Formats: sequence, C-alpha cells, structure tokens
Amino acid sequence: MQRRYAPLTNSQWKVIKQFLNWKRKRKHSLRKIFNAIRYVNRTGIQWRNLSETRFAPWNAVYYYFYQWSRDGTIDKINHALNQLERILKGRNPLPSLGLADSQSIKLAPMIYEHRGTDGNKKVNGRKRHILVDTTGRIYATHVHAANLHDSPQGIILLEDAELIIDSLETIMADKTYRGSFAQAVEEIGIIFEVPERPDGSKGFVIEAKRWVVERTFAWQNFYRRNVIDYEHTVESSAAHLKLANINMTMQCLN
Repeated sequence: MQRRYAPLTNSQWKVIKQFLNWKRKRKHSLRKIFNAIRYVNRTGIQWRNLSETRFAPWNAVYYYFYQWSRDGTIDKINHALNQLERILKGRNPLPSLGLADSQSIKLAPMIYEHRGTDGNKKVNGRKRHILVDTTGRIYATHVHAANLHDSPQGIILLEDAELIIDSLETIMADKTYRGSFAQAVEEIGIIFEVPERPDGSKGFVIEAKRWVVERTFAWQNFYRRNVIDYEHTVESSAAHLKLANINMTMQCLN
C-alpha cells in the first residue's frame, strides 16, 4: 500500500491510455485528468479545490469522471488491471471464487438522495456491497440507502459482475444474503455458500476466506473519498470504490 498519492508512471499510463481516446487533440491532457481523479479519490479533496496548475480546471476533471463512471470506462480499466495482476501472480485471469459482503457508511450532510438508517449498525447513510476475489480485488459494486436489506440488493451486485459471472463457480457471503440473493446465484449455476462458525465458538471468529472481503473494506480507509460517502449519486459512490481498487492494482505495474 502506497503511503501517499503518486502520479502515474510512464509504464502505468501506457496501460491506462489504451482505454481512453487519448489520440484526439484536447485542451487538457488526459493523463493529468486521470491523475486528478485519482488525487480526489486518494486525498478526499473537493473537486473545486483541485490545483489548475498541477492538474486541470476542476469542472473539466469532474466532467471526465462523470463520463467515465457512466460509460463503463472505469469498469473496463478496473477489470483489465485485476486480470493483469492475477496473471503476474501466476493465477488464472478470472476468479472462480467470489466473496460478497456489505458495509454501512455515513452519508455526508445535506445529501438526501438514497439515504436511510441501518437499524442494526445504527448508521444513517448508505450501504455498499462489493464482490471480490481471493486476493481482495473488487470486481463488482452496488450502493444504496442503508435501510434496504442485503439479500435483494445483492442481486444488483450480480448484474455488475457480468464480466466474471461465467467464470465463477462459488460465491461466499454471510447469512444476510440468504433468500433472494442465494436463489439468484443458484439459478445461474453458481454455488452459494455461507461459512459456518466452529461449534462452541464465542465472540469474534475469523471465518475462512471471508476475512479477505473485510480486509478490502479496511483498505478503502486509505482512500479518503471513501471514508464517508460524499457523493450525491450512488453511481459516483460505486465508481470511487473501483477507483481505489484501480489505484491499488496499478502498484503492480511499476
């Protein structure tokens, strides 16, 4: 884990630019734009406080963030880097085991869209779901109001995982995903599994493999934009989760 933000190296940019229309003449460098988006994600700075001399005007940076988070560009970059990292580690390009979990997180003041209270966690805000592989890399995300139940909302997480759904053989999740989510998983030919606690265990117990997804949520704390949900839209919230994942996977490209 890098201790601080660092701009893209030449080798990193060589990979990233393949997914961007970088050959077209532009007023602002796409490399600076992408670095600025990563800077916001890592430091949590407001868009309007971005340095124009270091990056580009904030409204241009935000325009590209909005476009890339909606047209699938961030998804494609995230998926490609996940594959590349797995290959470099000697693994199959696509995972066969997926780990799903959710986390309730506070929503910034003065934002009312998709807000709710998680009665169990006593959190007024949103809930975010992620699907990771056994290395902890994020492949799918879904964000919604915190008062909605995990199981039916988890079905939307499956929709975001379409790029790896054919390779998955098993999905592990906790008991809150039983019901409609488990049924949807089994209907597409994937095994749904809930880790069992050892008999007689009390208090906190590390569940086999499921600790990986908890670690991924912990990693998000290094990316200040994701410590609290500052986004007016859940689409932007989900994009920032994948941007943090992109920043982490790019470390293997140095």
